[in-house]
Amino acid sequence: MLEIKKVAVIGLGYIGLPTAAVIASRGMKVVGIDTNPDIVKTVASGTIHIVEPDLDGLVQKVVSNGSLVAMLEPEQADVFIIAVPTPIDSANRPDLTCVMAAIERITDLLRPGNIVILESTSPVGTTETVARKIIERRPDLSIGSVNGEEPISVAYCPERVLPGRILSELVNNDRCIGGISTLCARRAQRFYKMFVRGACVATTARAAELVKLTENAYRDTNIAFANELSLICDRYGINVWEVIDLANRHPRVNVLRPGPGVGGHCIAVDPWFIIDSVPDLARVMRTSREVNNRKTETIIERAIALIDDHPYANVACCGLTFKANVDDLRESPAFDIALHLAAKYGSRIRIVEPNLRRIPAELAKHGAEIVRIEEAMHSCEIALLLVDHDEFKMIPLAERRHLDVIDTRGIWQDMPVRT
Repeated sequence: MLEIKKVAVIGLGYIGLPTAAVIASRGMKVVGIDTNPDIVKTVASGTIHIVEPDLDGLVQKVVSNGSLVAMLEPEQADVFIIAVPTPIDSANRPDLTCVMAAIERITDLLRPGNIVILESTSPVGTTETVARKIIERRPDLSIGSVNGEEPISVAYCPERVLPGRILSELVNNDRCIGGISTLCARRAQRFYKMFVRGACVATTARAAELVKLTENAYRDTNIAFANELSLICDRYGINVWEVIDLANRHPRVNVLRPGPGVGGHCIAVDPWFIIDSVPDLARVMRTSREVNNRKTETIIERAIALIDDHPYANVACCGLTFKANVDDLRESPAFDIALHLAAKYGSRIRIVEPNLRRIPAELAKHGAEIVRIEEAMHSCEIALLLVDHDEFKMIPLAERRHLDVIDTRGIWQDMPVRT
């Protein structure tokens, strides 16, 4: 089998770029590929286009020493990692356009002994489809078993990292590696052991695909329970944060914290991959998705009611990102809430987002502006606490006592709040 000296990472986003940098730091030559010229130019200069602790220094180092290069077009390598987006469409169906486009771009470059690994979140059966497409275009190659010459290997290995801790978790978290065959799984497993300290557990491609979806559907369901509980507490006039804190004193209970919905590139999306495949069976998962989406709509309704009771008040939307202390807006319920309110109230909406340098264009076109938290506390009469950024936790009661507050994160519990 070929010695692994060169790795191509297709997609230089939130997962692809850190993955490429970590592998390059282990002494392998890495070629990072992206279709966005601005991203390629940024990475090639040794800088980054996303916010992630310590990633800037690592990328600068591996680019400077020549271990990582960024390009628009792929070239031959020993291992090809596909880390491209797999969104859902308007009907909540998986969109695998980027995955299939990536496979088409690399198929002609493949040689016997190569390893092709899909990391993008995918419906069950996608890795098998990838393998079939490769063989359809390259019948001279074999996959998974030796037929006179060394085969290529096709495998699936989903990421399971938390934004804000990606570099550490890429190395230390366990990995689930599913192959089209046992040989494919073993070869991919051997590759990941070159830079992963966590356990690298081999399984089938279908099992690995479902593992990734299961992890996020499970979390979505548990968040839905917390969000539904928050609505029940509101109906009874009970403080949901107190109920959760007391319930969690039970040794076998761990209720999560509610919020304004669910966001991010995984939890808000991945359950639909299962629901779309087996809609007759995934009933709890569908209900959880509906509960979490409905929570966002409920916060919008409550915000509108409060703002309409104060017809001249300015409103601070505190937080836009999908979780605390990151710059990621993907599927963010906070962003959806702010955008809806900006469309309705225009320049009365003030955005406070310490992790963004400029206001997103969608909000700016409605007249909303981004302000510092100190200015928002001084100029606004209403505050919507949408994301529990560290900066918001530090605001003393004396500076916000005058505000009418909708606190969706439970960090301003020292004053009466609407949840």
